[in-house]
Amino acid sequence: MQKLSGKVALVTGAARGIGEGIARAFHREGAEVLLTDIRDDEGRALAAALGERATYARLDVRLEADWERVVGELLARHGRLDVLVNNAGITGFEGGAGPHDPEHVTLETWRAVHATNLEGVLLGCKHGIRAMRVHGTGSIINIGSRSGLVGIPGAAAYASSKGAVRNHTKSVALYCAEQGLAIRCNVVQPAAILTPMWEPLLGSGPGRAARMDQFTKDTPLRRFGTVDEVAALVLYLADDASAYVTGAEFNVDGGLLAGTAARPA
Repeated sequence: MQKLSGKVALVTGAARGIGEGIARAFHREGAEVLLTDIRDDEGRALAAALGERATYARLDVRLEADWERVVGELLARHGRLDVLVNNAGITGFEGGAGPHDPEHVTLETWRAVHATNLEGVLLGCKHGIRAMRVHGTGSIINIGSRSGLVGIPGAAAYASSKGAVRNHTKSVALYCAEQGLAIRCNVVQPAAILTPMWEPLLGSGPGRAARMDQFTKDTPLRRFGTVDEVAALVLYLADDASAYVTGAEFNVDGGLLAGTAARPA
C-alpha cells in the first residue's frame, strides 16, 4: 500500500535537486503533490512528467502574498494540507563569489540569504499550521543543513540561516503541541548531497572522480549522499509511521558529526 495515499503535500524548491527528489518520492507513494518554485519552466516540466496528482504553482517563499495565494488555492482544490516541506534555499553565492565572511559580508547579502532560508521557512510554517488546523493534524518538514550545526567562516550568512531553521523547527513543534494540534515539525540536515549545485565545482572528464574524493575526504562514508537518501528520510517524517516524532533533527551527513567537529570548506 502506498504510504501517502490520500495525503496532500506541498514542496517548496521542488524544480530540482533535493526538492525534486522529495516531490518524486511523495508522488510515487500516492500523494497529491503541489510542486512550487520560482524556476517556472523546470517546475512545470517536472509536474507534467509526473502526471496525474502533480501540479505546479509559482511560489516565492520570501513573499507572504505568494504563500496566501498558493495555500488558499490548494485548500480550495483539496480542502486540506497534510504535509509541507520547506526546502527552498540559497547559499548566497548564486550571484557571484562575493565576501561572505563575518568581517566583509554586506548587510544586503546577509539579508538576502536570511530572507529565503529563514523567513521563507517562517512563512511556510505560519501558513502551513493555519492550513493544517482544518483537520488538526499534519507534518511540517524543514530542510536545514549540516552547516547549521557548525560555523563556516566563509559562509556566515548561510550557516546562521540554517542554524536558525534548526531552532525554529523546535519552536514550531512545541507551539503546535501546546495548541493541542497533532501537527509535527522536524528538521532534516543534509551535508554533501550530490545535486546540480555541485556540478560547477565537480566538472566532468577524468578529474571528476578525484574532485569528488577531495570534497568527501573528511566524510566517514567517503562519498556524497544522494537525493534519494534524503527523500527517503523526509518520506518517513511525512508518513504516519512517524506520528510520535516532533521537534527532532536528523543529520544526513555520512557520519561527519558522529566523531568530528571539522567545519565544511
